[in-house]
Amino acid sequence: MGQVPSSASTSPEPSHRGISSSQRFDSLPSLELIPSFDEDEGCCGDSAGGGGYDYTGDLPDECLAHVFHFLGAGDRKRCSSVCRRWLRVDGESRHRLSLDARAEVLSSLPSIFSRFDAVTKLALRCDRKSTSLGDDALILISLKCRRLTRLKLRGCRKLTDLGVATFAQNCTQLRKLSCGSCSFGAGAINAVFEHCVNLEELSIKRLRGIHDGAEPIEPGAAAKSLRSICLKELINGQSFGPLLVEARKLSTLKLIRCLGDWDKVLQTIGRSNPGLLEVHLERIQVSDGGLSGIANCKGIETLHVVKVPECSNIGLSSIAENCRQLRKLHIDGWRINRIGDEGLVEVAKQCLQLQELVLIGVSVTCSSLGLIGSNCRKLERLAFCGSDTVSDAEIACIAKKCEALKKLCIKNCPVSDVGIESLAQGCPNLVKIKVRKCRGVSGQAVELLKERRGSLVFNLDAGEIEALDGFRVQESAAEFPPANASDVQSNSNERSMLFRAKLGLFAGRNLVVCTFRRWSNGENSTNGNL
Repeated sequence: MGQVPSSASTSPEPSHRGISSSQRFDSLPSLELIPSFDEDEGCCGDSAGGGGYDYTGDLPDECLAHVFHFLGAGDRKRCSSVCRRWLRVDGESRHRLSLDARAEVLSSLPSIFSRFDAVTKLALRCDRKSTSLGDDALILISLKCRRLTRLKLRGCRKLTDLGVATFAQNCTQLRKLSCGSCSFGAGAINAVFEHCVNLEELSIKRLRGIHDGAEPIEPGAAAKSLRSICLKELINGQSFGPLLVEARKLSTLKLIRCLGDWDKVLQTIGRSNPGLLEVHLERIQVSDGGLSGIANCKGIETLHVVKVPECSNIGLSSIAENCRQLRKLHIDGWRINRIGDEGLVEVAKQCLQLQELVLIGVSVTCSSLGLIGSNCRKLERLAFCGSDTVSDAEIACIAKKCEALKKLCIKNCPVSDVGIESLAQGCPNLVKIKVRKCRGVSGQAVELLKERRGSLVFNLDAGEIEALDGFRVQESAAEFPPANASDVQSNSNERSMLFRAKLGLFAGRNLVVCTFRRWSNGENSTNGNL
């Protein structure tokens, strides 16, 4: 069992970078480990004859709970063993709890939730080699924690539709549900939508009960409150189509590695959900028709199109023409040359609020970069990876045109010292540069930039792939080989067969690509995290 520190019930929860929210206890807490002295005796004894005094005795419980919030999981566990009062205050003020959801924990659940009776955020995780908790445990938890607002289930394969449905009936205040690698199906999801009317966030990954023969997903009462939906690695993700259409307050939609043709679903969403702000499409079967459908959501601010081989300049142009408020654009073209200068020129002409642009495996040249630099005056973050056309001329164009640029990342592009040195004269607001796997760039260019711009942070070919104040680059193996635009079929059935064939046959091809996972948060940006 692991436990995570939480905030006091009467004070706001501040942000502390030194404390990780994912820290857990190494083992179950010894709930019977209570000192022999009474609560009113104080925490400092008088056995040494020094007249010890408990300075926390004058603090209200709320203040002591707030102090506990600043502690890590291990320190907080040890503090709860100091005296009865600290044990009680720790239990009453802990709002987050993470449990190792093995079946053996069932006998300890009553004592655990008798102590931690104020829990509102619960995570249950079980590894693959262990047997998870079943319906009895989840029902018991729902009776003990009726005020739960967040539930995360990972690897709980023994849970069935009945257990989740009973949980939903008891915990009607649930606002966020995240489940992955579980075995329950549509019946459980429908029960959640029916009873948890305030549900705002839904994340479903590898749910085994959602398959081609499963019962349909009904929108339920929760459709009126849902704001964020993430579907990942589902065989029959289209069964959520009615929910996506009826969720009129939906602002964030993420579809990742879900089989099936998504064009019709996205087109329907575009007509029914004009308030959509963020769309993330990764490794799914969608064409320009799907992008054109999403383009009807004119308020989209963030768009990720990652390894979607059937999308081309036509779909990107439709997005640019309709979504004028676009601020963050990530494109992984998979080096198939279907998205390039033509689509990016339209982005430069229409999306003048663009602040972040990430291009991976996209053939881009000065003809589009120059226009982006001239028109998109708010562009602050720019990244290239695996683009054979990004050379010294393109970097010089960026240096000349992108005056607001603050962060630049270049990976695996034919750039040399000449291009890097051109940055010394341009981009007056540039504060960070990261260059990796660019063989033409040497330490001489770094030294030159340090001489001319001493405050500039330069990361050249770091030994490990690591985060740099918001930059995170991850390598992966591409599953689609380079292809020509003419190779892509337009017929729906043929496209489905092609999509499945590529996923199966080309998984072993090693085409190095990279993906930005996170950019810096909050630096003159109107949006939050990616």
